[in-house]
Amino acid sequence: MNEAGWKRLMDKIRENNVVPIVGTRLLVGADAKTSLQAQVAAQLMKDHGGAIEEIALPPFREIHEVVSQLKGKVDLLDLCDDIRRAIREVVNARDFTMPEPIKQLAAIADFRLFVTLTPDDLLARSLAQRCIVNESIHALQQDTSDLPGDWEKRTGEVNILYLFGKAHAKSFAIHDEDVLEYAHKMITDGDKTLRIFLRELRSRSLLLIGCSFPEWLSRFFLRATNDKRLADKYRRSWLIEQLQPEESFTCFLNSYGGGTEVLSDLSPVEFVAELHKRWMDEHGAGDQEHDRPTEESIPRGTLFFISYSRHTDRPQAETLYQSLRDLGVTENEVWFDRRSIEPGQDFRRRIFEGIDRCQYFLPLLSKSCDSRKEAFVFKEWEQADDRLPMNREFLFPIIVDNDFDPKLYTAPLIPRWRDKRTIDFAHAPQGVPDKRLMATLKKLLREFRVGSRPS
Repeated sequence: MNEAGWKRLMDKIRENNVVPIVGTRLLVGADAKTSLQAQVAAQLMKDHGGAIEEIALPPFREIHEVVSQLKGKVDLLDLCDDIRRAIREVVNARDFTMPEPIKQLAAIADFRLFVTLTPDDLLARSLAQRCIVNESIHALQQDTSDLPGDWEKRTGEVNILYLFGKAHAKSFAIHDEDVLEYAHKMITDGDKTLRIFLRELRSRSLLLIGCSFPEWLSRFFLRATNDKRLADKYRRSWLIEQLQPEESFTCFLNSYGGGTEVLSDLSPVEFVAELHKRWMDEHGAGDQEHDRPTEESIPRGTLFFISYSRHTDRPQAETLYQSLRDLGVTENEVWFDRRSIEPGQDFRRRIFEGIDRCQYFLPLLSKSCDSRKEAFVFKEWEQADDRLPMNREFLFPIIVDNDFDPKLYTAPLIPRWRDKRTIDFAHAPQGVPDKRLMATLKKLLREFRVGSRPS
């Protein structure tokens, strides 16, 4: 792409008029070449007693190929669970490195909408370092959450559509026939379940980066996200794939692609690196970006402190912790001690320091905890009560029993909290926040993100 083309693209990005479509070719290792899908596929083959070297794997479509090999030998529902587990094992490994193109895309704050074609949550994790992440998961068998109607007014938030499902959800595409079903669902009821999201995709330019679509799906996707025929040229989009001039899809786009431009002079990884550099240059970061400390290396106070009885309520606390992480709270923003025994003296001091420095204190209330005569968790509550600020929300008691009745709980400090009109009791049955609590957590996170953004 020449300089004039780059300037046109940057202008549209600046106007919030471009939606990145993120494909598998951006999920690469530290060498910018090895495929994350290949690692997951190798783990999947190993789990089923095979070796990845036994079969030929097309680059960045390795999972589809392995599933094709195992199909008929293993139940597809079991394979779905196996892939979900393999993804988790790969991305949670100690030596795992977040793909650089994903981090670079997530750093471009002018992008407010994303579509991901992969079932992992790596893009969401990267985006959560700078903003709230709202996820819309296109699902075959259950309801699909659409884009909020007022999304543009919600500063500090980014929205992601998982077009082919998400590994953490109940279903996601694991082979090409699954992909066909998701495409069919877009045809039959996409305008009902994803009406707002599809409307925004059709009204904005698309930046399709490393999608590795089968050719039929490439044509379908471009048409499904256009209000008019492709040949009408009513909008500009970019396809970043290293296609050869003689390939049939390239010929199709040249003849009927309208405003869709194929950029094949840079690989998807190289394109994102150049895009990131240009955006950073515009915003004053320039070449110094890599010399600045990352967010992970900057010490700061905890956003949420989860206080719970380790003896009675650990499963509920685990569930609440995961709900916060799914909401976009980063690991260093939530204090959650998983110790099965009460902490030693030195760690107690660190816990009390964490309570003194956290933004919001979340004590979990249950009948089991309430019946205990002594517990370290009550000391945590005393520390939080002593620190209770006068001029802002701080303490949010959360009932994790199925029934919600604050009057039933009489453990130390709870009656006093009930008497304070400024303290609102919340409900998370078995650790799962109800709609009211989820809305509150989103609001607190949004306010924190906006307040901590540099001016």
